[in-house]
Amino acid sequence: MSETSQLSHNDILAQLSTVELAQALAERLAIAPNDWHRLKGNRQAQASQQLATALVFLLKDQPQEALERVNLASGWLDRSISALPCPSHGKH
Repeated sequence: MSETSQLSHNDILAQLSTVELAQALAERLAIAPNDWHRLKGNRQAQASQQLATALVFLLKDQPQEALERVNLASGWLDRSISALPCPSHGKH
C-alpha cells in the first residue's frame, strides 16, 4: 500500500468515533444468517462476534449488556455453551 493511500485510509479512520469503529468491527464479525450453519460451532467466530458486540455496549455506557456478551464469549471459549439448534429446523 502506498504512503498516500495509507494516509487516506488513516484520515478516514480518524473521522470515525470510537463507537463507530467498534460498530464497524461488530458488523464485520457478525455471523450472517446465510453463514449460520457453517459457523454455528466455530467457537472463535462465535466468541469474536460476542466480544465485538460487548465492546459496542461498553462504549455506549451499557455495562450490563456488555458483561452478558463477555460471559457468552467466555462460554464459547471454555466450551461451556454450544450453538442452539436452527430455529427453522423441525417446522413443517
